[in-house]
Amino acid sequence: MAMASLPYADVDWSLRALAGRAEGFGRFSIGGLDGPLYHVTTLADDGPGSLRDGCRQKEPLWIVFEVSGTIELSSYLSVSSYKTIDGRGQRIKFSGKGLRLKECEHVIICNLEFEGGRGPDVDAIQIKPKSRHIWIDRCSLQDYDDGLIDITRESTDITVSRCHFSRHDKTMLIGADPTHIEDRCIRVTIHHCFFDGTRQRHPRVRFGKVHLYNNYTRNWGIYAVCPSVESQIYSQCNIYEAGQKTVTFKYLTEKAADQEESRSGCLRSEGDLFLNEAQPCLLEEVDGESMFHPSEYYLTWTMEAPSDALKEILQLCTGWQSIPRPPEQAVLAP
Repeated sequence: MAMASLPYADVDWSLRALAGRAEGFGRFSIGGLDGPLYHVTTLADDGPGSLRDGCRQKEPLWIVFEVSGTIELSSYLSVSSYKTIDGRGQRIKFSGKGLRLKECEHVIICNLEFEGGRGPDVDAIQIKPKSRHIWIDRCSLQDYDDGLIDITRESTDITVSRCHFSRHDKTMLIGADPTHIEDRCIRVTIHHCFFDGTRQRHPRVRFGKVHLYNNYTRNWGIYAVCPSVESQIYSQCNIYEAGQKTVTFKYLTEKAADQEESRSGCLRSEGDLFLNEAQPCLLEEVDGESMFHPSEYYLTWTMEAPSDALKEILQLCTGWQSIPRPPEQAVLAP
C-alpha cells in the first residue's frame, strides 16, 4: 500500500514536529509548541493532573497522556489558546459531553476518540465563537446527540484531516444560521477524511469557503455535501460512493439576513469520483465568478487522483491510530 500518498507522513518522528504542519486553511496552527509538557495522569473530569485542568491554563502547553481510557465529561471542556491535546501513545475516549473551543486560537487536537455525547446541542467538538488557527487531526468521532464537529460564529482558518466519522446523523456543520452574516469570514479545509455511513452534513455549509480534497464519503443517508446560503465549496479528487441514497450534492436555499433574495451556495467539483450511481447533480454556474480557488490562499496541498488504493488508505489510516508517542527530542542516527 502506497503510504507515501498520505500527507505530513513524517510528523511522528518527534513530538512537536506536528506543529505548523497542517495543510490548508489551518496551516498556521502551532498549538502549544512554545510551552512545556503537561502530563494528564488521571481520567477524572477535573482536578490536578486532569485534562480539564491543563486546558484551562493560560500558558501554552503541549498536553500528553500517561493513562488510557474514557474521560466522562459532565460539561463541555473548554480549551484555551495555544494548546496541543496530543493523544498519540495512549487511547483516550471522550463521552458525556465534548470539547469547546471558544474565542481561542492555535489549538491542535490529535489522535483522540469521541463517542456517546448526550444532551441537547451536545457536539463532540464545538468551535465558536471567533476561534482561529485550529487543526483537528486523526480523530474518531461517532454517536453524539447533535453534531460531531461544528464550526460557527466567525471561527475560521481551520483544517480537519484524517478523521473517521461513523454512526451519526448531523456530521459536520459549518455556519449555523442564515442570520449569522459575519460567518462570511469562515474558511475551512477538510482532507483525507472518511465519512463512513454517516447520514448528512459532510459538511453542510453556510457562507463559508470550504476546500474538500481526497476524502472518502460512502453510504450517506440523505446527501453527502450541502451548499447553502452564499457558501463556496471546492470539491477536489474526493470519492463519493452512494448507498441507497444517490444524491451527492444537495443545494438548500436560504436568505441572508442582509439580503432581499434567497440563495443557495456554489459547489465546484474537480476530479471527483462518483461510484455506485452517485449523482453529482451539479447546478449550472451559480455566481461562478465568485467561486474561490484554494491557490488564492495557500500554494501547496498533498492530493492524488481518487482510486481504490486511496479508498483502502483512508479506511485504514483515518481516525485514532495505535501509534507510540514520539520522543520529545528526536534521536538522530549515528
